[in-house]
Amino acid sequence: MTETFTLHRGSEPLIVSLPHVGTRIAESLRDRFNARALAVEDADWHLDTLYAFARDLGASVLVPAYARYVVDLNRPAEDAPMYPGVNNTELVPTRFFSGEPLYREHQAPTPAEIAARRETYWRPYHDALADELRRVREAHGHVVLWDGHSIKSELPWLFPGRLPDLNLGTAGGASCAPQLRAALTRVLAGQTHFSHVVDGRFKGGHITRHYGRPGDGVHAVQLEMCWSTYMIEAPPYAVDTARAARLVPVLRALLESCLAWRPDA
Repeated sequence: MTETFTLHRGSEPLIVSLPHVGTRIAESLRDRFNARALAVEDADWHLDTLYAFARDLGASVLVPAYARYVVDLNRPAEDAPMYPGVNNTELVPTRFFSGEPLYREHQAPTPAEIAARRETYWRPYHDALADELRRVREAHGHVVLWDGHSIKSELPWLFPGRLPDLNLGTAGGASCAPQLRAALTRVLAGQTHFSHVVDGRFKGGHITRHYGRPGDGVHAVQLEMCWSTYMIEAPPYAVDTARAARLVPVLRALLESCLAWRPDA
């Protein structure tokens, strides 16, 4: 455990990254945010609990402490938009997913502060992820990086309509081997509880696109899933145990498929 993240080192060629589960906001920042922001409504709620089984599978698991409102770990350091032509949130977000300002008037971060947050919060997470990818790949010859996310099913400022329940992203097939993408697609197609799409609205953020290098033995996949698959989409954002009980076996099947897959098979 460090101040900014927790890393569990596993024994298998699988790393689970959960970059948006953090809910802490530094004390020095709290007075600058709107009161609503302190409830961190855009967190990827409860994913560390839903993916708790990953440790039993032998996966490494990387979990941040701080909220995405402090810094977004799934954005590039240079803050280029992930999805050009539509609304995006930044490396250091200034808006809720609903579009309203996060900060009180005249309290948004300056360029110097953005750079400082990048070094304090973003850099340690990515250094740890890169080191763990290197360690696991050297031990096994390849590694699968699973980037886990969740989001409210309807957010008009970000996307039209309602998202499919499960959104698998592989950067259009560029971030992992086609055989792995096909194996995961078969898992999604074989279950009946949830709608799904592959490389739809969410094709993978910075982590998937940056680290996914199939030619170098690093295969990265993102799963963005709707909150409605496992929780109530309103405060206090409680888990719905019946929904979660349907979802977790699907998540387990997906991760087991990652472990069963081999690049030379």
